[in-house]
Amino acid sequence: MSRLDEATRAEFLAGHSDWALDGESISRTYALRDFKESMAFVTQVALAAEVADHHPDIDIRWNKVTVVLSTHSAGALTAKDTDLATEFDSLYSR
Repeated sequence: MSRLDEATRAEFLAGHSDWALDGESISRTYALRDFKESMAFVTQVALAAEVADHHPDIDIRWNKVTVVLSTHSAGALTAKDTDLATEFDSLYSR
């Protein structure tokens, strides 16, 4: 999997304004109602990540879940990351 070029990164960020770029990773913090809802969301994220065979870093703080994506094997941000970010956003909006 190859590194996303600058134009593709910019396009993703323009369409996903809640995500932040930090070097070769993207992150987003999701705000949920409470801890129970946060854990339910994390379970959905984990299942989607397992299906994609691409695993994010996840930080849970009561009603906030922060997800960080980067393709460690490539040492770069790749389409695997943006595809999974888009899927996480879809799970959150349900």
